[in-house]
Amino acid sequence: MANQVVILVGTFVLIVTGLLLGYVLSQLVLESLILTPLTLLGTISLVLIFGTLYYVLFWQLRREQLQPNHPIVTNEVDEEVAGNYLKNRLIARLSGDVAAAERLIEQAKQNYPGMPENWYCERVLDDLDRDER
Repeated sequence: MANQVVILVGTFVLIVTGLLLGYVLSQLVLESLILTPLTLLGTISLVLIFGTLYYVLFWQLRREQLQPNHPIVTNEVDEEVAGNYLKNRLIARLSGDVAAAERLIEQAKQNYPGMPENWYCERVLDDLDRDER
């Protein structure tokens, strides 16, 4: 909620500052406004304010987009994808023999109880590597 307030206020100030900057620059170009140190300082400060707000506002938006909304769900999905990848690698290693892969995983579960599912697939793959050597 606080981020939305920051974005709304920043957008409003950005629009107002942009309008003021556009007006001042157009008056300077049309020579309706005399270039004095005060108008030069005002123009530079408007440019700095506009640029800073633009950067902060879009930095905030980008930061919100990069942050995962549900890290627990993301971790579960990542673990599931990794588990499927490892299981598919094991099946491919066994020339498509799904039953043999399941047997080897069950055997590893009996030998090493209480480990994560991915660990068993990695263990079986490592055992197969070691056996081939």
